[in-house]
Amino acid sequence: MTQTAHPLQQTASHDDFRIEPQQAPLGAIVHGLDARQSPSPAQILQLKQALRDHHILIFRDQQLDEAQFLRFTSWFGSVFQPHPDFLVLSSGADGKAPDIVKVANTDDGELGHSELSAHSDHHWTPTPSSGSLLYAQEVPQHGGETVWTNLALAYSTLDEQTKAEIEGLRLINYNPFVRIRNGDYGRMGSIAYRTPDIEPIQGTEHPLVRTHPESGKRLLYLGARTEVELVGVAPERGQALIARLREHLARPELSYSHRWSVGDIVYWDNQATLHARNAFPAEQRRRLQRISLAGSRPF
Repeated sequence: MTQTAHPLQQTASHDDFRIEPQQAPLGAIVHGLDARQSPSPAQILQLKQALRDHHILIFRDQQLDEAQFLRFTSWFGSVFQPHPDFLVLSSGADGKAPDIVKVANTDDGELGHSELSAHSDHHWTPTPSSGSLLYAQEVPQHGGETVWTNLALAYSTLDEQTKAEIEGLRLINYNPFVRIRNGDYGRMGSIAYRTPDIEPIQGTEHPLVRTHPESGKRLLYLGARTEVELVGVAPERGQALIARLREHLARPELSYSHRWSVGDIVYWDNQATLHARNAFPAEQRRRLQRISLAGSRPF
């Protein structure tokens, strides 16, 4: 029996489709694409190339249900699932995370309304996610912006002496959700570098300077606040070096701040960016849906 395609799953038109780079350190706006429809092969290839070039893609005025959102993300990869025993945001008792994570300050959501420091999702797992798509359903009147940092630009703008100093170093990024699970949330927020007097928790070792698996760009693979340790480096030197690199990452010329509107979808390369969130009033609702895509072991 022949099935008739749903009208919202027809191939998207080429007529108005274009990708406009932003006047910013990263990001491009995608025009003329309805995410309920199937992109053409040419459009998919253009979107993937634009993500490699600009690290985040912004789709405005989208209207999707959960099934349509999942279908749209599937053009770019499979849904991320954490390795067994590695806690991540929204991990269930079985160790799995839902396909769609609700990032909201409502009873059914995660992460509340406070500021979140710049980080790369799932950095502490063996194979961090390659990217994520975040879809805005309700946004506050004030605050709640997401700020992305360009890690390729962060690396390329380091001075040559620092590049030589960090070449070949490996970083352990510790799992913040272990401290949260153990009721040590306050301490988790105060630890930026693990020293011998601090009990270690679950973490994974990756290169401090990562190579992007598709573009080949070199990336400074370090979060702004997560608990870390440099392998084989004396604690005092390691603390000082990480603090210096984080000061560099905080330079405003490396970042773009996105003011959300209802219907926005932002697709970011989690391998090449950090993202942070500004605080917003607790009484104002902010509801977004996030789907993360599977990645590979950093090298």
